[in-house]
This record gives sequence, C-alpha cells and structure tokens, in this order.
Amino acid sequence: MTPHRGTMPVAGLALLAIVIAVLVGLAPVAAIGIGEGLVTGHVIDAYVLRILWFTLLQAGLSTALSVALAIPVALALARVDFLGRGLLLRLFALPLALPAIVVILGIVTVYGRTGWLSQLLGQPLDIYGLSGILLAHVFFNLPLATRIILQQLDGISAESWRLAAQLDFTPLARFRLIEWPQIKGSLAGIASLIFLICAASFAVVLTLGGGPAATTLEVGIYQALRFDYDPARATVLALVQLALCGLFVLLAGHYASAAQSWPALRRAAPRYETHSAGLSLIMRLTIALAAAFVGIPILAIVISGVLAEFNWPALAYATLTSLVIALPASFLSIALAWPIAAASARARSPSWRSLLNLAALLTLIVPPAVLATGWFIAASRAGLAFSAAPFLVISMNALMALPFALGTLSPSVQQAMAQHDRLCSSLGISGWRRLRLIDLPVLRRPLGLAMAMAFVLSLGDLTAITLFGSQSLMTLPALIYAQMGSYRIDAAAGSALVLAIFSMAVITLLDKWSATA
Repeated sequence: MTPHRGTMPVAGLALLAIVIAVLVGLAPVAAIGIGEGLVTGHVIDAYVLRILWFTLLQAGLSTALSVALAIPVALALARVDFLGRGLLLRLFALPLALPAIVVILGIVTVYGRTGWLSQLLGQPLDIYGLSGILLAHVFFNLPLATRIILQQLDGISAESWRLAAQLDFTPLARFRLIEWPQIKGSLAGIASLIFLICAASFAVVLTLGGGPAATTLEVGIYQALRFDYDPARATVLALVQLALCGLFVLLAGHYASAAQSWPALRRAAPRYETHSAGLSLIMRLTIALAAAFVGIPILAIVISGVLAEFNWPALAYATLTSLVIALPASFLSIALAWPIAAASARARSPSWRSLLNLAALLTLIVPPAVLATGWFIAASRAGLAFSAAPFLVISMNALMALPFALGTLSPSVQQAMAQHDRLCSSLGISGWRRLRLIDLPVLRRPLGLAMAMAFVLSLGDLTAITLFGSQSLMTLPALIYAQMGSYRIDAAAGSALVLAIFSMAVITLLDKWSATA
C-alpha cells in the first residue's frame, strides 16, 4: 500500500470544497460586473475611479511610511543588546495577534478628539480620514516590517562581522557593505505584502475613514451592498479589488509566510562592534520611540477597558455569538488545511502540488469583500440571506484563515510525513490509529498554533459580520463597532478588553496544549 493512498481523496474533497466556495462567490460578481458594469459602462464612473485612487494612495503611503520607519528600528534592534529585547519583540507581535477593532479603539483612545494626546495638548486632534488610516496602518505594519527586516539581519553570518571588526569598519561602512545588501533584496517583497494588507484593509478604513472622501474598494463594496443595494456597482468594485489583490499576492507570496514567523529573541551572531555615545543614544531613542508607539495604544486598551462601564447583557450575547462562530470556523479551517498539507507533502506530481498550493492562495487572491459580495447576492436571490447568515460567516472566516493555518502546518507536516510514512506503511499503521499514535503527538504544536491563529482571526473578523450580521447576529467586533459609531467609547472599551482577553487566552491555552507531550 502506498503511504499516500488514503490522503489524496480527502485532499481532493477539501480542494473541491474550496473551489466551489470561491466559484459561488465569483460567479455572481463576474456575471453582474461584466454584464451590467463593464459592458454598459454605466457603473464605472468618477465615484469608482475616486475610490480606486484613494485605495492606491492610502496603501502606497502606508507602505512607504511603514518600511521607511521599520529600517532604522530593525537596525537599532539588531545592533543593540538590552534587557527586555525579547519582551519588546513579543510586544511587536501583538498588533497582528489582537483583533483589528480592538487595536483601532486603542488608537482612538490615545489619538482621538478626546484622547490622551488631545488632553495633553489641550486641543482636540482629528484622526478621521487619511491621517487616521495612515496612523493605524503604520501601527499594524511597522512591527511586521521590523520583524521581517530583523530576520534578514539575523541571517548575516558571524564571519562577516568578524571580518568587519578586523578591518575596523565604521558604522556607516557596516551598513553600506553588510547590512544594506542583506536588507534591500527583501524590500520589494515586504512592500508588496504591506501594500496588499493595506489595500484589502476593511476595519481600519470603515472605522477611521470618516466619510465618502476616505473610502477604499473594500469599504465601497460593503456600502454599495448594505446601504445602497447596488449589486452592479459592488461587483465592479469587487472585480477591481480582485485584480489588484491578485497582482500583489503574486508579488508578496514569498513574504506572506515570513509574516507569521518570529525573529530570534536574541541576536543570532556576535557583531564584534562598539558604538559612539551619540550613535548609541540615537539607537536607544529609536527603540524607545518605537516601543512607545506600539505599546501605549495597547496599554490604553487595558486601562480604558478596566475603567469602562460594561453593558453585560449585550456583551454576554455578543461573546457567546463570537465563540459559537469562531470555534467551528477554526475547526473547519484545520479540517481543510491538514489534508491539503499532507497531500502536498506526499505529492509526486509537481502540477498536483502546485494545484493544492494554489487552492490555499485562492482565499488571498480573492479578497473577503469580493467573496462576501458573491455569497450575499447568491443568498439574497435564494431568499437565504438571513437564515443562512451564521453558516456564511463561519465558512468565510474559515476560508480567510486557511492560508495562515496551512502556512503554519505545512512545514511540520512535510517533515513528519518524510520521517514516518515508510515506517507506518511497513507496520500497516493507517487511518485513525496512525492519527492517534503518530500524527497527533508529533503535530500537536503546529496544530495548536494553527488552531489559535484561525480562532483569533475568526473571533476578530469584522468583514463578514458587517455584511451578513444583524441585531440577532451580533459578534464582539460588531458590537464594538456599533458602540463606537454611537460614541459610547467607554462601553466599546469594555467590550474591546473582553475580546482582547479572549484572544490572548485562546493563544496561550492552545500554545500550552500544543507544547505538552
């Protein structure tokens, strides 16, 4: 018996489910968008072009600011060894670990009209519009870019630093001859990844956009369906979004997996260097400012949440709804990711392996708003827009988490299959017995991490719930958004703290479970 005979049918079913889900979303978008929009030209107007321009503008500016600021921060972290360096790197992982709506509330608490900074300056600050979007995107992506650049710097060999010390390189020479060549090769991929994240940003623009003048493609699709019910305009925007995101997925594909990995908590190689007092002060100041920029809004979430007035009935209902959606969504995401990872590891045909990998990338190439548009139109035509809403939200969250779950699982599954397939085949161990005795103990940690990632992404999702949600289907992110929209910032802070606690608790528990023998 070949070791992969039982894997391929299950992977084929997973692949078929993904393709059907994507096609059901794309078919109405393509039909209406091409038939009523592109052919007639009645929908491609100044409004659509303005939204496209603002999407490109805010994503481009956010990318430039994030990368430009990340380079000196990463260089300072690579050059300076200090107490708490590992803690700071863990802090830099929080913006991507916490749900977006929670972090946005922290930014509003610090920089908003009645925020900490406004009170300190004695003058209200307006962060709504382009400035607020840029601020939030840099908050999310500066730590991401810093971590990836720091990984590149950690890859420099100890021999290079030893040679630099022997030749008595100045700090400028070290940067020009050693560090910059290591950094510059990755900048295009990092920039493409951040541009993709910002172009597909939904929660940030919906919350901080401040009106029609600051609307992106994702938010425009939501507004066209939810408020105007204009499927033709929504589908044209969706097609434009699909083309834009598809292009940048291809450009950023290599670095999408790097976004989920961690730089070393300690420097990988000794650098054999000393710094002048002035340069050392500048680097430490750079690190302190970056830590404050990331840490203060997170601290604001905790303080504001503890002091908040909790709306317990609404909070309890939204929490239960979030858990009921996030649990099956995370299990579904793992159920799709595991057989695809196993089949890809065992595939003998390069074309079959490429097809499996493409299936996982489909949910990155097809943005959530595009998929939601098609599902919304299809469900509305079938009269199931409300009755099927919970299942649509669960399915969408599972698909959106799939690339990240698969990226976490694939390396470990490939290694486990290479080590155990031949032995299991010779001993006749297969099916549930192999899963219980061999695969599950070996893959506990990556499975736990993948489950935590899928759960937290589903728990904090705002895209699907804003389109399919209602008063009877209210999750924690939807509740926070509604409370912020009605200027009940104290209540939103309490809800955000609960959501943050749940997210971090799930990450911690699954990490501990996966680490046990």
